Amino acid sequence: MATLLFTAIGTIVGGPLGGAIGALAGRQVDAMIFAPGPREGPRLNELAVTTSSYGIAVPRQFGRMRVAGQIIWATDLVERREKRGGGKGKPSTVTYSYSASFAVALSSRSVQQIGRVWADGKLLRGAGGDIKVAGTFRFHPGSGDQAPDPLIAAAEGAERCPAFRGIAYAVFEDLDLSEYGNRIPALTFEVMADTDTLTMADLLDGVVTDTDAAVPLPALTGLTVEGSPAEILAALDPFFPVDCDACDTLLALRPERGQAAPIALPEAATSDDAEDFGGNAGFASKRARDTDQPVAILRYYDVDRDYQPGAQRAAGRPLPGQPRSVDLPAALDAAAARGLIDQAARRAQWARHSIAWRTTQLDPAVRPGALVTLPDHPGLWRVQEWEWRKSGVDLLLVRRMPDLSGPASAADSGRANPAPDLAAATTLLAACELPWDGNPATPVPLLLAVASSASPNWGGASLFVDQGDGALLPLGPSGRDRATIGLALDVLPPANPLLFDRTSRVTVELAGPDLDLAPATQRQLAMGVNRALLGAELIQFAQARALGSGRWELSGLWRGRGGTEAAVSGHAAGERFILLDGSGQPLDPDLVGLTPHTTIAAVGLGDPAPVIAEIALRGIGVAPPAPVHADWQAAPDGVAILRWVRRARGAWQWDNAAETPLNEQRELYEVTFGPPASPLRRWEVVTPLLALSAADLASLQSLDSAGLLYIRQRGDRGTSPPLVTILP
Repeated sequence: MATLLFTAIGTIVGGPLGGAIGALAGRQVDAMIFAPGPREGPRLNELAVTTSSYGIAVPRQFGRMRVAGQIIWATDLVERREKRGGGKGKPSTVTYSYSASFAVALSSRSVQQIGRVWADGKLLRGAGGDIKVAGTFRFHPGSGDQAPDPLIAAAEGAERCPAFRGIAYAVFEDLDLSEYGNRIPALTFEVMADTDTLTMADLLDGVVTDTDAAVPLPALTGLTVEGSPAEILAALDPFFPVDCDACDTLLALRPERGQAAPIALPEAATSDDAEDFGGNAGFASKRARDTDQPVAILRYYDVDRDYQPGAQRAAGRPLPGQPRSVDLPAALDAAAARGLIDQAARRAQWARHSIAWRTTQLDPAVRPGALVTLPDHPGLWRVQEWEWRKSGVDLLLVRRMPDLSGPASAADSGRANPAPDLAAATTLLAACELPWDGNPATPVPLLLAVASSASPNWGGASLFVDQGDGALLPLGPSGRDRATIGLALDVLPPANPLLFDRTSRVTVELAGPDLDLAPATQRQLAMGVNRALLGAELIQFAQARALGSGRWELSGLWRGRGGTEAAVSGHAAGERFILLDGSGQPLDPDLVGLTPHTTIAAVGLGDPAPVIAEIALRGIGVAPPAPVHADWQAAPDGVAILRWVRRARGAWQWDNAAETPLNEQRELYEVTFGPPASPLRRWEVVTPLLALSAADLASLQSLDSAGLLYIRQRGDRGTSPPLVTILP
């Protein structure tokens, strides 16, 4: 504000040069008015980005804290190449992912255990010890006899590998970096160094010898000590005042002395020397000005907000000017922080009143920290300093804050938005082969692995194929999107696949309550919307009514789609439901192979064992559909002619009423009579027609009274299901 005003005035008076001078003066005025208040103590930097600077000191951790740490060892990034897609005319995509192995030093003091770990603000390790992404986590507590980490020893060699004894550190092995932009994320760790109440003796242990510092710090949940002992003691002093006594063999730090009874000082000794303070009175009283700001703001790490920095202000009327603040690298809750800053502010206000008092009596008990009373001066006073002069002992006394009981000031840490700690969800898996859609770019067979989970906290799984020998061969990732799969709760009744089924209904329960289905119009159904595999039948549904808790009632059905009309009457409760909406991972047929007992397996972070699924509709993509419309006709010479209508793979829509392409290199049919496993007669024809004489009919009837004929079309890669008819 002043910068703008002074610039304008200077420009009017002295032109451009005057404007520059006015701007300079205005900035100085603004700096005086809007300058922030003084700040004391170590800066709150424990949640900074993880660094790996050489020579940076590793702080000591006490209690329970959240720290960033220093990367002390790392490998190069490991690159993985994955090819996905390429089916149904879509181009394939190649993605690259990276992993890394590294070690992070957390404390130059031993730590009992590690709790949660955050990566870029998201939980990488939960409170239960579960890792949210692929990788291995190990923790070394920093004991004096800890062994080298096996990964570092293998990479560096046993003779060159340090054990980092006395350093608590964590090791990540082959950590997947896909969640973090394929880079090592900014990590912070919740460390539990101590379980007992902290004391000042803990802070000085191993640093300052010959010290007796049994000063409890009950409000502190945790503390980070990064600098010198003097620095951290100075930061704690406004909130945990102590008496320092170095008169004996030990340096003794004690809480402010609370004597059973204060020492009564005699009348002040007067002096004839005009230079002595107090003159004939023997004492001099002083009260600091209001402009001398006491500590009014405490900045700390709030345990209720995942150790994010917080601030609490002292109660009472604010004084003029900018308040003083203290950065305390400690973990506190809001109530404890408010109590500490309130006490510190009150203590500082009372300590603004001081008295310089002269006495001629040497009392060994009157030493710094002692409580005394004064004649004609109410209240208790604490000896802050004393000096032995020729005219007596000069004591500097400060007013002690009285013990006032009352309700504590209310405190609020603010609304927290913690990272969700969800356990890794288990994988639900289904696999199927889909009928060929007639697109030359679509692979044949089109194998699909459909993976999902009951919980949104599912990060995908790795897919494998078991070709019947128990060995799992990798197929690639499943993708991170959950597919819509479920189970049928009741039995879908049989229906005519040639008609729109308006009466049948089936209830399915989806994998998770957050998954949903949508209705579709007849036009949308004709374009392939709402295709689903229920058991072994491909259906389409027009209506989907939500019943709650992930349950849906499906009705308005198109049945037996894609050549699955043989399965319209074979349904059962509990069979698998798969919505074919484009989700799922296409599988490489060459990797899956043609072994009859092939299964697909998936392994995710939350799966204790591989999840196995058989491939439904195996072979439907390579074999022609079953012929239809068998019809007997009698010729004038007594010959019975059996005709039927062929169908072709991929010819599911009859757009222009023209003959559909065969989609095979040749047209060939196999007709058998009798039991399918051991037929009594067999014919091969190249047209959809079989002629039998009267004698042939009589012979067949004598062989098997059931008189069943099975008509199959032979394709380039397989044989169709049979069309069953009976002798005329």
